[in-house]
Amino acid sequence: MATYNTSDFRKGIKVQIDGTPYLMVECNFVKPGKGNALYKCRMRNLLLGTMLDRTYKGGDSLESADVEDINAQFLYRQGDTFFFMDQESYEQYELSKEKVDEAWKYLKEGMVCSMTLFNNNPIAVEPPFHVVLKVEYAEPTVRGNTATGLSKLVKLETGAEISVPSFIEQNQTIKVDTRTGEYVERVKE
Repeated sequence: MATYNTSDFRKGIKVQIDGTPYLMVECNFVKPGKGNALYKCRMRNLLLGTMLDRTYKGGDSLESADVEDINAQFLYRQGDTFFFMDQESYEQYELSKEKVDEAWKYLKEGMVCSMTLFNNNPIAVEPPFHVVLKVEYAEPTVRGNTATGLSKLVKLETGAEISVPSFIEQNQTIKVDTRTGEYVERVKE
């Protein structure tokens, strides 16, 4: 199996520790006055979602995780279960709300997402970086407040609530950054 040396450590790599897949969320290089260089890493357990902090010395290595990323289309949601279909094999997968995590806020039927499989079982799903969603509910804008930097909460068609500039109105379409959950721009229909 492939390995990552400390010089390969970076945010976004998937490693395996004690047979469990982890996503490296943060990696900081520290060079103390004396001694070896250190790599302070923060990793998220892809099965449980828990965080793990570890420090590695220069020259250490970690096994790469035996995970596969596929393109999967979001089909529908039934209660707390989300259904996806592999774009190539047409195999269907079910994910619990815990495994979908915050991605549920941006999932629309028919949307193609990136799904991570570990031992051919789905463990995580990631929507595209930017999604276009319709505003289901927004408080009416007070006349005169449209030019200032005020913001308000709106409810999107997926049920998520995000903060947007005060000029956004109900039934408008907006682009949202799924990595930060922030409003990007208004989309003309």
